[in-house]
Amino acid sequence: MKAIADEGSFTGAALALGYSQPAISQMVRRLEQRTGTVLVERVGRNVRLTEAGQVLARHAVAVLSALDAAEEEVAAIAGLRAGRVRLMAFPSSSATLVPRALALVKERFPDVQVTFTEAEPPESLAALKAGECDLAVAFAYEGTDVGRGEEDMDLFVQHKLLDDEVRLALPHDHPLAQQDVVDLSTLSDDNWIAGCPRCRGHLLQLCSEAGFSPNVGFETEDYVAVLGLVAEGLGVALIPDLILRTAHHHDVVTRPIKPASRRTISVVTTTDLQRVPAVQATIDALVEAAKAKPRILASN
Repeated sequence: MKAIADEGSFTGAALALGYSQPAISQMVRRLEQRTGTVLVERVGRNVRLTEAGQVLARHAVAVLSALDAAEEEVAAIAGLRAGRVRLMAFPSSSATLVPRALALVKERFPDVQVTFTEAEPPESLAALKAGECDLAVAFAYEGTDVGRGEEDMDLFVQHKLLDDEVRLALPHDHPLAQQDVVDLSTLSDDNWIAGCPRCRGHLLQLCSEAGFSPNVGFETEDYVAVLGLVAEGLGVALIPDLILRTAHHHDVVTRPIKPASRRTISVVTTTDLQRVPAVQATIDALVEAAKAKPRILASN
């Protein structure tokens, strides 16, 4: 309507918009059918808008401006000059991998905003499925998968970040603290400190394979609290290497276990979200952060 009003004819509007004159005529007929009223009045070789046509033309200015603004915002997101990524990650990764990755994104793409929420894998994967986050950093122990029975896991795309060794945390005066490697079967009489439900399940499985059922006296998902409990001689615990990059207690020693155990850490998203530039940039940053040389704090 705006082009017809500006040019005064279908032919002029067609030239201005890059369409054929019949195409413009057909568009006008469709608009008249949808609105149920006449929009254009023919006056000789020229045309002029009816009152209803003038209303459409007037609103066209605002519509075109909104479209231009929308295109600019989309172009900014596609060009990483804008964008938002919602990230969820489990606690031990939020103290290690996540900060480095967020710093890399901020350094490279300062206009991309990454929001972060801490959550264990079952919750973060459910949030990803529900559209409440864009990326989930999750883990799975050997012999299991990240989804652990979750439905629709085929909708997700996983990028492996690293393999994380699991170690035994002991009080410094524990009888086994001086051994280079500790056989789990020798800990059947000890009290144990368990972590998140997934970690507790892993502990129960390992101990079962070693021939005993662990006596779990304490449960906490806070690894700093775990180290404090171990330091006071209240139990022993399994702690992944990842947390030992940042957490340490001078009265606690950590040792490899026999049989050895590890978990795989991955970042999970969907096929469609992976095509969003800001999401892919965050995945790349997590991968790079995972490849950085681990700085495991010293253990006595």
